[in-house]
Amino acid sequence: MKNDYYIRNYSNNDYLSIIDLFRLNTPTYFAEEEENYLINYLSNELEDYYVIKYNNTIVGCGGINFKNHPNEAYISWDMIHPDYHGAGFGSKLLQFRLNKLKSLPTVSSLVVRTSQHVYLFYQKNGFVLTETIKDFWAPGFDLYKMDLKLV
Repeated sequence: MKNDYYIRNYSNNDYLSIIDLFRLNTPTYFAEEEENYLINYLSNELEDYYVIKYNNTIVGCGGINFKNHPNEAYISWDMIHPDYHGAGFGSKLLQFRLNKLKSLPTVSSLVVRTSQHVYLFYQKNGFVLTETIKDFWAPGFDLYKMDLKLV
């Protein structure tokens, strides 16, 4: 990966690109029925959401949410364009958000709710598996809840 990428805040103009990324990652990493949850997230639950651009194309996205506990943050709706899986963009986007969270003195842990299809990425980045629920997202898409201590 060259250095001609950048990460910026999501804007409403990115909406269709994010939906396209979701569809490109379905059904390998997401169930089709999850698209409505993503639409709701982008419309109603968005807090800090980012896109990563490479060669003027959005190749990934992911967010941070603060919802259940003042010391806890959540990683939300991470996706990388399939043509760029393994190119380091997911790691760059995760590190970008980790750096933001580490600058917040109140946040001491990070939670990701993912599936069996990508949990190894988070495990490689220090997250610890704390819970699994079979067919949580949809049939064949199990919940893998993982935590990372930031302090």
